[in-house]
Amino acid sequence: PQELTTVRVQDPRVQNEGSWNSYVDYKIFLHTNSKAFTAKTSCVRRRYREFVWLRRQLQRNAGLVPVPELPGKSTFFVGSTDEFIEKRRQGLQQFLEKVVQNVVLLSDSRLHLFLQSQLSVPDIEACVQGQGTQTVTEAILHYAMSNCGWVQEEEGRP
Repeated sequence: PQELTTVRVQDPRVQNEGSWNSYVDYKIFLHTNSKAFTAKTSCVRRRYREFVWLRRQLQRNAGLVPVPELPGKSTFFVGSTDEFIEKRRQGLQQFLEKVVQNVVLLSDSRLHLFLQSQLSVPDIEACVQGQGTQTVTEAILHYAMSNCGWVQEEEGRP
């Protein structure tokens, strides 16, 4: 059977609304039958700056392979915030769709931890460098087994 990977960026939520350190995070839902992925379904939340970090890492490790662009970080945005958030959501989804179609990028374990664990960026780095408490596979399986992605959905995020 053909390998299929569906990745969706959904459900943008403003965190710390009304404060100076508010930000938007997005739900990333992944469903696949690809052998490249440890877990066949996962659901995590990530914010824009984590995508920026991921793109930088992929770029660093991909050599000459071009890494897709992220939607811009617009400071002069005309229109409503909702419109901006929706445009960004679409851009992030297109970014991930292109990334998961690229064999070279798919071999980067940072990408897998980004998509299939709720580890923070420093924890992803530690894990990839073998300084974490778990291997990359263990971290992904631990998250998959704990079913956090689905539990968070039911309870609303803390």
